[in-house]
Amino acid sequence: MQEDWLFVYGTLRPGFDGAMAIELRTRARHVGSASTTGTLYHVADYPGFVPGPHGRVTGDLFALGDPGGVLAWLDDYEECTPAHPVPHEYRRERLWVERPDGAVQAWTYIYAHDVAGLAPVKDGDFLTGAG
Repeated sequence: MQEDWLFVYGTLRPGFDGAMAIELRTRARHVGSASTTGTLYHVADYPGFVPGPHGRVTGDLFALGDPGGVLAWLDDYEECTPAHPVPHEYRRERLWVERPDGAVQAWTYIYAHDVAGLAPVKDGDFLTGAG
């Protein structure tokens, strides 16, 4: 049976003690670090991820025991459900992420607004705050 995975790169990572990060750790199993290609931007006190062929974004991988429930909860948090006004700031998609034992397809939230004027996180790791 194939597992459902979630890749997080910002304030939902285990290095943060916000309520949503703590709640995610109760709803899904943290597997470890992972990365993917693209660019991470400073949006405000949180990042936005844009996939692409250049750059590396560091994050964490979670195994979803209840994918439907966890993703519905996160979609609401990320305000990308039909109940939220459009245009949405994020959209949820699957993409390939690398982990130490190989690549997996994982759900992630992609920043859907224009990134012009946003500063990139230079090392692609929001936990380090480099940028």
